Amino acid sequence: QAFFCLLFCIPWGSSCPPSCQCTERAGAKAVLCSSRHLEEIPKDIPRDVVFLKLDANSITRIPSNAFRHLSHLEEIDLSRNAIEKIDRAAFKGVAAGLRTLDLSSNRIRSIPKEALLALNARLRLANNPWHCECALQEVLWEARLDPDSVQDITCHTAPREEYVGKPLLQVLDAGVNFCSVRQRTMDVAMFIAMFGWFAMVIVYVICYVRHNREDTCKHRDRLKPPPSTGAHAE
Repeated sequence: QAFFCLLFCIPWGSSCPPSCQCTERAGAKAVLCSSRHLEEIPKDIPRDVVFLKLDANSITRIPSNAFRHLSHLEEIDLSRNAIEKIDRAAFKGVAAGLRTLDLSSNRIRSIPKEALLALNARLRLANNPWHCECALQEVLWEARLDPDSVQDITCHTAPREEYVGKPLLQVLDAGVNFCSVRQRTMDVAMFIAMFGWFAMVIVYVICYVRHNREDTCKHRDRLKPPPSTGAHAE
């Protein structure tokens, strides 16, 4: 705690969100907004902030471009909030320099892979009610996850009941591939769509032929000569 105070407890003079504390040490500027009952990310965060702590609040969503103007950011702590939704472009503008992103202990069930896969930051995603699916599997394989928290990424819901309550890494190590399941589902849906389209074409052709046949019969009936009345008169 003493080291943390030395690092962050020296105030600095630039603008600071009214509900936060802004500090500096050796050029590393920090905005500390922990436990301030925030419901959204402050919009007046100084542009030259390096460390941003927003943990233990009531934030429910990370909108697009939420940190775009904070090009010096290296660490973001959003743990212990109520985050349920993360937009695809939530971290746009900070991907290059960000080193740590903590999203643990929120209410995140799913996340667009585009929001995280562009980051080079070490991610903490533990203790969320994850729905185990292909997108989460891709994040696990391709993103830089904090190794100490990987085992705490647990399937809260899943396509099969037997996966619920198990660490996602354990499920994948057992040979489960959520992406192949989705691919099979897409293949079946495509087959059904193609079959429906083919059936519609067949029905159309049959109706077209039948309609032409009826028109031909009507045309022939009109061309038939009227019955002769001479023989009847005799």
